[in-house]
Amino acid sequence: MAQTYPLFCIGNPLLDMQVNNGEAILEKYKLKANDAILAGEEHMSIYEEIVENHKITYVAGGAAQNAARGAAYVLPPNSVVYTGCVGSDDLAEQLRNANSKEGVASAYQVKQDEKTGACAVILTGHERSLVTTLRAAEKFNKEHLSSPEVAPLVDGAKFYYVGGFFLTHGVESALVLAKKASETGKTFALNLSAPFICQFFGAQLGQVFPYVDLLIGNESEAAAWAAANGLETTTSLEVIAKTLANLSKINPSRPRTVVITSGPDATIVAKSGQGEDPKTYPVGRLADKEIVDTNGAGDMFAGGLIGALVAGKSLDEAVEAGHKLGAMCVKTIGPQLQFPKVQII
Repeated sequence: MAQTYPLFCIGNPLLDMQVNNGEAILEKYKLKANDAILAGEEHMSIYEEIVENHKITYVAGGAAQNAARGAAYVLPPNSVVYTGCVGSDDLAEQLRNANSKEGVASAYQVKQDEKTGACAVILTGHERSLVTTLRAAEKFNKEHLSSPEVAPLVDGAKFYYVGGFFLTHGVESALVLAKKASETGKTFALNLSAPFICQFFGAQLGQVFPYVDLLIGNESEAAAWAAANGLETTTSLEVIAKTLANLSKINPSRPRTVVITSGPDATIVAKSGQGEDPKTYPVGRLADKEIVDTNGAGDMFAGGLIGALVAGKSLDEAVEAGHKLGAMCVKTIGPQLQFPKVQII
């Protein structure tokens, strides 16, 4: 029988091109610290510019791929498989190698004439600004999910994780997994990923939301969703989380859980239904000197959380695992974790 994996992840496979002290780049390209955008025409020269003028650290990236590696960190071997679309190039090989080293099976769709996607990560202090050119990543076909190689992986999974960034082009593929989860009693998890997803891709979110069992986001994404959906700007994160939890659901027998992080501040968890108030989980503070950069910390939080849930841990334990992986990530360059592994759950 073919190898299957309990956790199936899908997203945009990207190679991160990370530079420090990027204040001048932010100014030149009119970027915001702690933001994430898709590159427009006006940003396309940024990739060449940072290669020519800056010391670059290359790190395997892509938000859902980072989360997959985070989940693999806390799970036994052969627990996580990841798909997305790459080119037939050296960047794709770097991503495969990073996944393999960290225990994630790659089930990429490969487009021969496309380049693998990249993300310029501009660091300023403890903030990161992400500028992504999707390239091959946005050419993913939903037929890949029903291909002879991948269909058994979809069927064999117990838990599906979709990065919100993927919805800019891949909502049909996300819905394949969402409906499969709903029909078969499996868990469907979605990450909001960035404020612009909530601002400009509300229709796509609306298609997927009724199937979402677990929603993950941060405070700026939650605020962007609230603003896009007519909530007052003064609305608390607790109220936003509860509102998201109580949005209509195709399979109401499975309650929805919403997890909102706030960087070094508390994480808020809300569940659907009227009885339960949102719960707050404090985050252990790191000394300033321990923080290298925050690129990928939210992804690693998501990976730790999901990995723990796949392992059968309680929600309290899963949030704690997420906090531990997020903290480990900010102590390293980019979305990387500590090896040899330390026990998380």
